Amino acid sequence: MHGPVGVLALQGDFAEHRQALERRGVTVRLVRRPADLRGVVGVVLPGGESTTMLRLLRLEALDRPIADLARAGLPVLATCAGLILCARSVSGPEQPSLGLLDVDVQRNGYGRQVHSGTFPLRGSVLPPGTTGVFIRAPRIRRCGPGVEVLARRDEDPVLVRQGAVLGACFHPELEHNHPVTEMFVAQLRSPRAAAGAATGGR
Repeated sequence: MHGPVGVLALQGDFAEHRQALERRGVTVRLVRRPADLRGVVGVVLPGGESTTMLRLLRLEALDRPIADLARAGLPVLATCAGLILCARSVSGPEQPSLGLLDVDVQRNGYGRQVHSGTFPLRGSVLPPGTTGVFIRAPRIRRCGPGVEVLARRDEDPVLVRQGAVLGACFHPELEHNHPVTEMFVAQLRSPRAAAGAATGGR
């Protein structure tokens, strides 16, 4: 892996993502303006408040460059609010999004803060006993045919992948060495990621 991972740092828990990646030996660059994307080998869209993040993305002219990088094949990890930003359609209430994942999501689909907590996850890509921290989490209501469901909470898809975009309803960065963080780091080291960086991450 040659180059840093860009972690969007306009709002939300970007510091926790930075720490989780640095524990895995990944170089991190905080992204606050388009120039910060130059040379990145992956992008993280963290949890936070999706409406505020979307407004700041547009204000800083970051929405289109990030979408272009994702469409060029650069690995993207989108968690909680980041997943909302990547969805094709958002409800509860409706809001615009980047449309990088063919999923429909409902904001706060598992309830408000009082309903937040740690819940068991199941999926063949996850070790037994894996959990996820859900905080005012979005709920995936529909997955398109090109979307791979990697993990579920009960019957709901909560970890999905389409191309190089990995989306989680929960917060892997809040659990030490979470398998989803490991999965993203493995994606960063793949030949496909290197090709995406060479194509779009200039």
